Amino acid sequence: MKVGSRQWSVVSIILCAMLFALCGSVDAQPPKVPRIGYVDAGSPATTGHRAQAFMQGLRERGYVDGRNIVIEYRWADGKLDRLPGFVADLVHIKVDIIVSSATPAIRFAKEQTSTIPIVMAGVTDPVGVGFVASLARPGGNITGLTHLSPDLTGKRLELLKEVVPALLRVGVLWNPNQPGQSAAFKGMQAAAEALKVTLSSMEARNREEIERVFSGVGKERPQALFELPDPLTFFNRELIVEFAAKHRLPAMYSFSEYVDAGGLMSYGTSFPHLFHRAATYVDKILKGAKPADLPVEQPTKFELIINLKTAKQIGLTIPPNVLSRADKVIR
Repeated sequence: MKVGSRQWSVVSIILCAMLFALCGSVDAQPPKVPRIGYVDAGSPATTGHRAQAFMQGLRERGYVDGRNIVIEYRWADGKLDRLPGFVADLVHIKVDIIVSSATPAIRFAKEQTSTIPIVMAGVTDPVGVGFVASLARPGGNITGLTHLSPDLTGKRLELLKEVVPALLRVGVLWNPNQPGQSAAFKGMQAAAEALKVTLSSMEARNREEIERVFSGVGKERPQALFELPDPLTFFNRELIVEFAAKHRLPAMYSFSEYVDAGGLMSYGTSFPHLFHRAATYVDKILKGAKPADLPVEQPTKFELIINLKTAKQIGLTIPPNVLSRADKVIR
């Protein structure tokens, strides 16, 4: 049977229409929505304000959770043994970026993937623990922010000495199992010698050891307490604050949450600020930047927070020159 030119024209039109419709359906496919794995050692109740700061940073850059980005939250609720499973799950579902401030979580992520970008939202010593080759050139799939500057520990000790001028002995609570803590404790020695202060090592690897160390403090107890930043001490801060109050010990802490719990004072980086800054790394990576080329940021903003209620309870007067430098005073 012969097909006329008119019939071929009709067939051609139909075929073109079908092809156009098919192309249109392909073009109409929605773009892939990036998924961010957010791993937190705490819970929404204890560290949720950090997540809020992170989300605020993303919103300022045009990202809305559930619309053009999806956040996969994993909360350990202070149980650090959950972190490996959380990280493994996020790697399995192939999230686009992993964000965390928990050193154990970042270490597990580094072990399990060399391709998924990892953003540190503030860790103690990323070079010392082997996360990055250097702050200026990370060199792998990890970048972000550190919450310590080289002289921060010495500055904390100096502030403690200003508050207690007659200070001679300081008990330092630290976790030898936490990477970087041993070096941090040794690094305190030079600052302590300059201030003519003796450091007493109070090592603890878990809550039971914290309680044991505290119960062993007798006549030679320190005149003040100093805590090195660590998830163990952070999630047992009520226990530590209660010990300091019971023994009327002036104490210097790393983060404001200790002062909110009744601690005397803290000096350090604002973690909400770090998480807010972490959003800039997520934005750059989603736009094509490689973690290896994004320098790790050191903190530039520090907060001195003082609890005058606690000072009064332990019979301590905060010198006016220290009080005037406080960013926040709890009365």
